[in-house]
Amino acid sequence: MNSSSHRITKAVVPAAGLGTRFLPLTKATPKEMLPVVDKPAIQYVVEEAVAAGLSDILMVTGRNKRALEDHFDRNYELEEALQRRGDQDKLDSVCASTELADIHYVRQRDPKGLGHAVLCAAPHVGREPFAVLLADDLIDPRDPLLSRMAEVRARHGGSVVALMEVEPEVIHQYGCAAVDRSTAGAGAGLRITDLVEKPAPGTAPSSLAIIGRYLLDPEIFDVLRATEPGRGGEIQLTDALRALVEAGRPVHGVVFDGRRYDTGDRAEYLRATVRLACERDDLGPEFLSWLREFVGTQQLVGV
Repeated sequence: MNSSSHRITKAVVPAAGLGTRFLPLTKATPKEMLPVVDKPAIQYVVEEAVAAGLSDILMVTGRNKRALEDHFDRNYELEEALQRRGDQDKLDSVCASTELADIHYVRQRDPKGLGHAVLCAAPHVGREPFAVLLADDLIDPRDPLLSRMAEVRARHGGSVVALMEVEPEVIHQYGCAAVDRSTAGAGAGLRITDLVEKPAPGTAPSSLAIIGRYLLDPEIFDVLRATEPGRGGEIQLTDALRALVEAGRPVHGVVFDGRRYDTGDRAEYLRATVRLACERDDLGPEFLSWLREFVGTQQLVGV
């Protein structure tokens, strides 16, 4: 079986970040555990991985991340209490996270960047292709992205990166990809010709930002071991992918235009919570009614 036909079953979820944009909350609470309505952000990411057939998940954690393990572990006392009360709905919701997937954990002892976090997964992943899902990015399940990326990888092999068009004035906040648009076609993906991590304003090769979904060939580990610290003094995954491109290895991009929520940004986190709450059958009607009244009141008082 060649590399491109190898079915991917392993996912790596880097979750060792300090979450400084949400201080002081994240001093003791992992940012991945911030609730989006009534589920932590990290659970949405795991559910996305499982829906795409990724049943073996490795979380790369750091200090003060024990709550992640507790969330996906059994809580016998709570389960028994809910069972005694006959509260089956809440019992099902509690058990759902423990039965999602086969979840493993490894600690990134030094904060050396995303590339280093991915490299921490090498012993678990071995020489198999694998997915990387960043916990700050939530992809709406109605817009399956990983399946599209898997189709591109099956066609071309190598690695596949998720891309998104952003306004030129914000591209410096992202990794950025230059692509050969002549390779575009129905489900074909775009051949990536260059990548830059957070380019200086005015120097970006395109407005295509890298968002937090990757399908990676295991050769990325060899490249990461040889990658020197880059932007911010960290080992950047973008730099390792660029080295693959320069070596003539296949790296393709899938442009995503669906619903994505960035829970790593405070304003976007609030928007995501409101949007998802409005779409809930059990919360949406009442919440929307209140929201309309609230917005109307604020407009009247000039806020």
